[in-house]
Amino acid sequence: MRHRVAGRKFGREADHRKAMLHNLAKSIIDHEKINTTEARAKEIRSLVERLITFGKKNSIHGRRMAFKVLQDRALVKKLFDEIAPRYAERNGGYTRIYKNGTRRGDCALMAIIELVEGDVASPKADTIKAEELTQE
Repeated sequence: MRHRVAGRKFGREADHRKAMLHNLAKSIIDHEKINTTEARAKEIRSLVERLITFGKKNSIHGRRMAFKVLQDRALVKKLFDEIAPRYAERNGGYTRIYKNGTRRGDCALMAIIELVEGDVASPKADTIKAEELTQE
């Protein structure tokens, strides 16, 4: 029985699966948007969000933990200097998944996973703008 067992196996051994997820995380940090299967997108979401949270804390320990996954100093620098500051006011939910139909060869469900925009628009600000427009 697999009660409360988290994660997907993707038909791969543990080392291959871990390498695949790390490579997907590198691609998302580098390109900020990738096209992959829906299952992979759902699985990689938690890893990428954890990396961005490390970046928001901006500590040596966080940099080391991010480097353990990314294995590239330039990507760690981009994560900590460019990506994480965008989400300073956001508490989680840094990624978005769009379903993208099926792949032609094997009918696998495809999805686009991307980083959401860093500017957080609060509902209160939208209400204020709407009130200003109605008063004019």
